[in-house]
Amino acid sequence: MHCQYFADDLCRSCAWLAKPYADQLTAKQHHLASLIDLDGVIVEPPMASSPAGFRNKAKMGAFAVYGKPALGIVNHRGMPIDLTDCPLYPPDMQQLLHGVASWLGRTGIDIYDVERRRGELKFVLVTRSHAHADFMVRLVCRSEAPLAALRRHLPDLLAVWPSIKVVSLNIQPVHMAVLEGEREILLTDADAIADVFNGIAVQLPPGAFLQTNPAIASALYQTASEWVAPLQPDSVQDLFCGVGLFGLTCAPPGAELSGIETSACAVAAARQAASAAGIDATFVVGDAVADLGCQSPGKPSLVIVNPPRRGLGSALCAQLRDLAPPYLLYSSCNAKTLADDLALLVEYRLQRVRLFDMFPHTAHYETLALLKYQPGAA
Repeated sequence: MHCQYFADDLCRSCAWLAKPYADQLTAKQHHLASLIDLDGVIVEPPMASSPAGFRNKAKMGAFAVYGKPALGIVNHRGMPIDLTDCPLYPPDMQQLLHGVASWLGRTGIDIYDVERRRGELKFVLVTRSHAHADFMVRLVCRSEAPLAALRRHLPDLLAVWPSIKVVSLNIQPVHMAVLEGEREILLTDADAIADVFNGIAVQLPPGAFLQTNPAIASALYQTASEWVAPLQPDSVQDLFCGVGLFGLTCAPPGAELSGIETSACAVAAARQAASAAGIDATFVVGDAVADLGCQSPGKPSLVIVNPPRRGLGSALCAQLRDLAPPYLLYSSCNAKTLADDLALLVEYRLQRVRLFDMFPHTAHYETLALLKYQPGAA
């Protein structure tokens, strides 16, 4: 992938861009093997990504450049850089980012000045539906002050960009590099964009987590389903379930499915997806450590975990050992904390593993691991 920002030393977010893509995959596989003992484990080939145009989310800082809004990042040299032409985004998303920046200039909303602590607009967050190429645009501001101007100018934006289905104002009043606040004000009638993953239709509201590489995410869910199918679990518990896609994809027909997630909007989306798919499932807002096992009357046959980068941690690993489900399916975005957790789950043996290149041109990757409860096995 050619990137002019990288060639001009304006952006180094894709730190591995100069490395041939095949070498990137090899290096990631070697890194995984250096952290986890793969002896006797079924290791499937790494799942490669498209090198360009794969991102479905843009998290852009707002800057004033020559008096006009620009969307991008502060680069490795401390310079604000307009990244609307970043080749990680599909062409229609690049065009929309340009359009949103131009429209913001016409609204008259002041860009937030970090040094002076003045102004309003801090970030612009854009999500693209992989299945329908629809967009959600979230404008993160310091206060409600821009609300009237946004409502007044919004019809102009939607007339030019009918693919924008959801627009919201997120209030983030804290003078910190915090991406979004807790309060969301919808500016459109629609409150979510529709997407489809492996036949599961899901409505994505503002703030709900979804992987940034939808093609690789689909492959991840599909592989998980293929691994789980021969196990024929009659009950599945999905921890850190997000919008429910792991559990909804993996649970066999008739199996009892439950999920736990801290985000209320994600749980609502998971419930809606289950209903649309005709799947009987129970998704609740809660904490995995506090609520593990509470949604199933007995021990689940399979527990799916998809924790944040910090991993499961000692408390949750101890609870999983006590619960002792026959199988664990672990999706990890941090192989180091995955290795730490595997060392704590001493009764479990790693059966299968696969690397998914969710983040090309960086050192990061996703790992899917299947573990079987085998107490006493050396």
